[in-house]
Amino acid sequence: MTIRVLIADDQMMVREGFSVLLGAQPDIEVVGEALDGHQAVAQVGELRPDVVLMDVRMPGMNGLEATRRIAGDREEDAGTRVLILTTFDLDEYVFEALRAGASGFLLKDASARQLADAVRVVAAGEALLAPTVTRRLLSEFTRLGAPKAPRMDRIEALTERETEVLALIAQGLSNGEIAMRLIVSEATVKTHVSRILVKLSLRDRTQAAVFAYEIGLVTPGG
Repeated sequence: MTIRVLIADDQMMVREGFSVLLGAQPDIEVVGEALDGHQAVAQVGELRPDVVLMDVRMPGMNGLEATRRIAGDREEDAGTRVLILTTFDLDEYVFEALRAGASGFLLKDASARQLADAVRVVAAGEALLAPTVTRRLLSEFTRLGAPKAPRMDRIEALTERETEVLALIAQGLSNGEIAMRLIVSEATVKTHVSRILVKLSLRDRTQAAVFAYEIGLVTPGG
């Protein structure tokens, strides 16, 4: 199954470079390029890509606003995930981009293999957060202050086991690691994850992790 990718960056060399690298992959097809956020949003509507490589700093509509619009259009573009392109792993927009609906981050100096793997991970609905980005996310939650008590009313639709799985997702565990922790099959974990995303109207594991921290289900260091 071919992964359809849209590249949004105001620098032609970046777009062309990523297009060449991804085009060499047998399972990835670059279906379009966008110069700014406006074009990115419009082309997502027209092309329905699986993944958008989104630069943050672009003229006109920036990548954050474009991500917010793409992620917010759940009915039409539910299958499109956004992978943020950044120059620094501690980019000032990391937290805001996650809140906007980004599924992960990728450094612009990533290798061809890292680029292709990142696209595959995000297309599969997995979270793509480098350790440094995860630390930044946790420190931001710490700075903002976690809820004094968990907002369990926000997850009342979840079963006890689904709540447990959500907490483990927020701690960065993979499906395999969660399966080992709970002594269940990986297929069972995948089913739990899918139900969690549907019940909470979340796009992917990254959004599930952000949600878990926001409601106080898990806390930095907890």
